[in-house]
Amino acid sequence: MRWLWLDRFLEFESGKRARALKNLSLSEDLFRDHFPGYPVMPAALMIEGLAQTGGILVGEANDFQEKVVLAKIVWARFPREAVAGQVLVYDVDILVLRAEGASVHGRVYAGSSGEPTANFVGPDKPTLGEAEIFFAHLDKARSQQLFGDHNFVFSGELKHMLGLARLAAKRTDSAASPQ
Repeated sequence: MRWLWLDRFLEFESGKRARALKNLSLSEDLFRDHFPGYPVMPAALMIEGLAQTGGILVGEANDFQEKVVLAKIVWARFPREAVAGQVLVYDVDILVLRAEGASVHGRVYAGSSGEPTANFVGPDKPTLGEAEIFFAHLDKARSQQLFGDHNFVFSGELKHMLGLARLAAKRTDSAASPQ
């Protein structure tokens, strides 16, 4: 089973930045065990949400021609907890994009389920955490030998989610433009 820690993209600027959303529901398996009686989302899963957002951003920058893997968490800090009932917003910016890989900086914000997502970020909203993540592009010749042509990183689910974000952006653009 593949775990997706994103529900949808809110914004996507190719090769630059992305904003994704994750609804935290008490019915999710992670809250049963972490921690009983005090359900909080582990910081490692918030890092995974940032990594999925950043990995899709980095992969899309090269039209998904590279196999992009998380190589290193350069640094991370998570001073606040995420709890069931919150909506997480992952903001990720590409810092460096090169042939061998990319570095991204990501921040996690939280809001409540009834709050408009536009209100989730800003100077009045403290971050739950942030991290700098380095992604490596696997060597094409070597990964071809090991894995063949199949891009195991960018499977159908992630590419489909990005496709939905692009459709939503087109609808927003066409609705905003004068006829």
